[in-house]
Amino acid sequence: MGKTIKKIRVTSFTLIIIQLILIAAFFVIYFNDKTFGLMKYIDDLYVTIGAAGLIVFDCLYVWIVVLIISTLRSKTDLRAAEVIGSDVQEAYNFAMVGLVVTDLNDVVIWTNDIFKDRHIDIIDINILDWQPDLRALKDVSNNASNDEVVKIVVNSRNYEVKYLPDAGLWIFRDTTEYESTYKYSKEQATVVGILTIDNYTDAMVGETEDFNDAVTKVKNVIFTYMKEYGVLLRKFKDDSYSMLCNYQSLEKIRNDNFSIVDKVRQVGIEENVPLTISIGIAHDFPDVIKLNELAAEALDIAMSRGGDQVVLSVYGREMEFIGGKTEAQEKRNKVKIRVLADSLLSLIRASSNVFIMGHTQMDMDSLGACLGIKAICQRLNKEAKIVIDFRRTESKTRAALTSSFSKEELENIRISPEKAVASIHDTNSLLVVCDVHTPDMVMAPELVDKASKTVVIDHHRRAEQYIERLVLNHIDPAASSASELVTEFIKFSSINPRIELPSIYATIMLSGIFLDSTYFKSKHTGIRTFEACTTLKEYGADNAMADDFLKDEKEEYFTIVGIMKNMSFPTYGIACAVADPEREYDSATLAKAANTCLTMKGIKAAFVIGKVGKKIKVSCRSDGSINVQLLAEKLGGGGHFTSSAAEFDKSDIKAVEAQLLNVINTYLNLARADAKTRKIVEED
Repeated sequence: MGKTIKKIRVTSFTLIIIQLILIAAFFVIYFNDKTFGLMKYIDDLYVTIGAAGLIVFDCLYVWIVVLIISTLRSKTDLRAAEVIGSDVQEAYNFAMVGLVVTDLNDVVIWTNDIFKDRHIDIIDINILDWQPDLRALKDVSNNASNDEVVKIVVNSRNYEVKYLPDAGLWIFRDTTEYESTYKYSKEQATVVGILTIDNYTDAMVGETEDFNDAVTKVKNVIFTYMKEYGVLLRKFKDDSYSMLCNYQSLEKIRNDNFSIVDKVRQVGIEENVPLTISIGIAHDFPDVIKLNELAAEALDIAMSRGGDQVVLSVYGREMEFIGGKTEAQEKRNKVKIRVLADSLLSLIRASSNVFIMGHTQMDMDSLGACLGIKAICQRLNKEAKIVIDFRRTESKTRAALTSSFSKEELENIRISPEKAVASIHDTNSLLVVCDVHTPDMVMAPELVDKASKTVVIDHHRRAEQYIERLVLNHIDPAASSASELVTEFIKFSSINPRIELPSIYATIMLSGIFLDSTYFKSKHTGIRTFEACTTLKEYGADNAMADDFLKDEKEEYFTIVGIMKNMSFPTYGIACAVADPEREYDSATLAKAANTCLTMKGIKAAFVIGKVGKKIKVSCRSDGSINVQLLAEKLGGGGHFTSSAAEFDKSDIKAVEAQLLNVINTYLNLARADAKTRKIVEED
């Protein structure tokens, strides 16, 4: 139809030009009587008859053109009817369905009445030039799939478009009312949250005037902020509030980047009282009871990650973490530790046997914590084995095991992952996981799935993925190491006589504390760390041997120097080193290279990229002024405030480096820690 119309246009234009030329020539010749002398041969009657004949010819031409176009339109109507049925006219008018037919060149040759009524004139226009987004439907049609739908907006109305290539038919379904209803429903969807004031119980000891003033100011800031953004607050504990709002209000708060967290922290700094807030929020689910559960779980994760942050839980999606600029604050609560230790002892007593497991690429801290748990089991006369796969253990840890224990002693301590999985049929078995809480990073993930009772003891900030169905969960990001936590369990448990810890166990645990605290140079080291070391010394820990376990072989030293040769500085205070992509490294080597980078003046954070086994690992270290755990999470990893890591299945180190640099450029300002907010709270 489009080609025919073009031909008609050209023909009509040509006829008009010819007629104008003939008429002009006639009048020139007719009125120039002296030259041509036509007036004496042609009178006015003949001129009138000629003009009338020309008019009749033009009328006949117009009638023929209209007839041709009508015939073509009727054929197009018939074609559309064949595609969607005989009642098409009534159906598409009632359902507000627009129909467009195009030729082989995607030029529109026909539209139905809806387009006319809405003043959308696209006849003879290429539909892909009119709406470029529709090219996706043409690409899909070339792959013999007709299920694709594209959403477009025309004159402020929403349409879903589907293409039937065999008929050259484009179907436009008006979804404006649906989209408006959906948008309104989404904006008014229920959002449930829980807000708690961190460190409230610790800071209120003595209830000084400064504390009362600070709490009053913090609560005023909270209520003012929430009122401004349309959030309903209800107090259910002295330090906790339930939150209720709609999704529209939540979006406004998100656009503000939850500045309430920074405002409360600033009040705490000004009042010299370490008060911050943590918020857990859940939405995108119709059941408010389920939303409340998700919000409580999100708050637990925020608290276990050190507080001073917001965790958003969207049903069916990954959690989102906002904030977390303040490092977890150290708390000295002997009563809590004693309760947790006694709970662990009760679980061990009630179990038939115990399996103890650390993380893959087991380091000295993971091994030390596992040995501490085994010592507790030995005191209770319970059979206990540590799950160790030498292929997934760091070289220093392997050397410490083989040099410290005889073959018979190793048989009594160790069990392979395969044997452990095969031996845990008893539902009364207990699994204790140390220095890790992510199921994919444990030494034997199958063991986690089979265990009916699981305990987690870890010092890393809680990640979104964690071991579920726990009977006891002790994640304390304020601790320097897992060995420190287990040492506290041994020291403060109420069992009498006390738990005996072999001196070699204590030495390895001390080595683990040395490793994770970087020989107490990390700003994360606190009084608890030194007290744990004192306890281990009482059990006969050997400082020199603990240090010797961590010493580098000369080959490893040269390896670290080689990695540091490739060091670059993407921004001030940030060091990034890329190891040889053709060589495999131990995780400990990459971590040590990152720690070595930090010894240089002016370096606040260091990132080392290298191949570990079949994966590429990024080891992240910080002096405490930058939260590398936040940056590692953006890479898909996690860890601790000053010590984190991320793993990739990619084989291209350059791609990982580019991704790391992009994360640093995007999130570095968020990760910068406010040194003024890091205060240590001690409770005797």
